[in-house]
Amino acid sequence: MSRLRGKVALITGAARGQGRSHAVRLAEEGADIIALDLCRDIDTVPYPGATEDDLAETVGQVEALDRRVVARQADVRDLSALTRAVGEGVEALGGVDIVCANAGIASFGSTIELDETVWQDMLDVNLTGVWKTVKAAVPRMIEQGRGGSVILTSSVAGLTAFSQLAHYSAAKHGVIGLMRVLAVELAPHRIRVNSVHPGNTHTPMIDNDAARTLFLGDPRIEGREDEVRRNFMAMNALPVPWVEALDISNAVLHLASDEARYVTGTTAVVDAGLLLPFKVPHS
Repeated sequence: MSRLRGKVALITGAARGQGRSHAVRLAEEGADIIALDLCRDIDTVPYPGATEDDLAETVGQVEALDRRVVARQADVRDLSALTRAVGEGVEALGGVDIVCANAGIASFGSTIELDETVWQDMLDVNLTGVWKTVKAAVPRMIEQGRGGSVILTSSVAGLTAFSQLAHYSAAKHGVIGLMRVLAVELAPHRIRVNSVHPGNTHTPMIDNDAARTLFLGDPRIEGREDEVRRNFMAMNALPVPWVEALDISNAVLHLASDEARYVTGTTAVVDAGLLLPFKVPHS
């Protein structure tokens, strides 16, 4: 299909997980891709970061779809690096029409016991990094004069409270405020701005020892896969343990496409009913 034929999409956190899924799904619909990722660990994050090989895999999957891709290592906390990478992508691909500010991290801890560095890294990546991504890319979109779509990745934690996630939740709530202001400010340029709010999504962000300990009380899953699925399923109204990255990518695709040409300032939730106040018991 070709819902995005002739478009260029910038995606941060593109080396794996939701970011890779977005890159591939948008490429399937005809978009060329600017794929950015840090490709290294962050000390305060309790699971390994993506690697250069991961980013190369994303490139390979996009190229297999006969789409062009420019991949760069860039830290969303570094505005100059982002601006340089965006510029190189725009020069190579002829513009930028879609911005997916997807890069994010997770860590866990009691609010009053959080280390200051843990707090700051979370805000720097998950909120300020989103703003810097917009700041690096959107001026190019305005100069082009052809409108566009900006999609900011928040979370269900941006819409409700989760214990042990104050820093994450604060950042993700902040993304919604940023999205709404940008939607107003960029509307005269025909640039739409929306946020997506994944529930538990089957990516390395929840498939790690720290997350399993938070949600399950134990990091071990060998021989306990059914128990793991049941515990995650208990959080959702629909009888599934989690959503897949592709489910989020399909929401991103809709917001990026002309099917959503008048959709701006909205919060798109893809959570299998996690936010519903009453859950259906699953057998």
